[in-house]
Amino acid sequence: MNLKYCIRTAFAGLGILVSAPLLAEGLPVPVDGKVVDQRPALVQERVYPLGSLRKISNQLRVEGKIESRGQVSSVTYELPRERSANEAFTAAREALQKDGGYPLFWCQARDCGENSLWANEVFKNRQLSGADEQQAFILLRRSAELNNSLIALYSITRGNKRAYLHVEEFVADAPLGELLPTAATVMRELLDTGRLDYPDLNGEPPLAWVTLIGRSLNNNTTLRVSLSGAQAEAWREQLIKVGVLAARLEVGDAPTDGFHVELIR
Repeated sequence: MNLKYCIRTAFAGLGILVSAPLLAEGLPVPVDGKVVDQRPALVQERVYPLGSLRKISNQLRVEGKIESRGQVSSVTYELPRERSANEAFTAAREALQKDGGYPLFWCQARDCGENSLWANEVFKNRQLSGADEQQAFILLRRSAELNNSLIALYSITRGNKRAYLHVEEFVADAPLGELLPTAATVMRELLDTGRLDYPDLNGEPPLAWVTLIGRSLNNNTTLRVSLSGAQAEAWREQLIKVGVLAARLEVGDAPTDGFHVELIR
């Protein structure tokens, strides 16, 4: 799928004016960023890590991964000196989530593992080389009719203080099937954004998702959340069955197409 420049939007509060070169639809990138690497869509086998990257005995080790075949296209942007990598990463992530994408894996700094492996093994792009503590990665799955598409964002600040944002789209040739976020990603998203949104979870609560969200909530027993959606009551009942205390779960009324979780501050 070719890149198309077709919309412009502004990120309130960040002061970033962005143009959206669409790697499908609706993915904004900094308009004042300079394209330093652009790769058109090619059909290939693609592996996306779902955990920290390490190399042991010259073998790449990762806790989990998504492996599939499909079209891959990407753009790498060098940001102007007044923009930080984290700023651009956050803006792009928030836009994708607002458009219905949800994270499957999200890491920052040393939680991602070795930067050299991300740059050279995953993205094969030396311009993404930098310090481990200056990196961030997120893999999101699109929702509804675009749910066979994945978007990867990777940001890095190099030793010379230049910041980069890498944006990659993967469109699978065959249905991806059920893909669940990691438990750590669910908790990171909830603590960072204060909410979880899963537009495709609009029916009865699937056991695998109940187990995942229950395990995530039980990793921090001080948190209370509200649940919204047509099946909010059913979600509450199922989460209680997997060990989440009833007092930590409220039924909310936030408008949502699927299942919405909001942190009660």
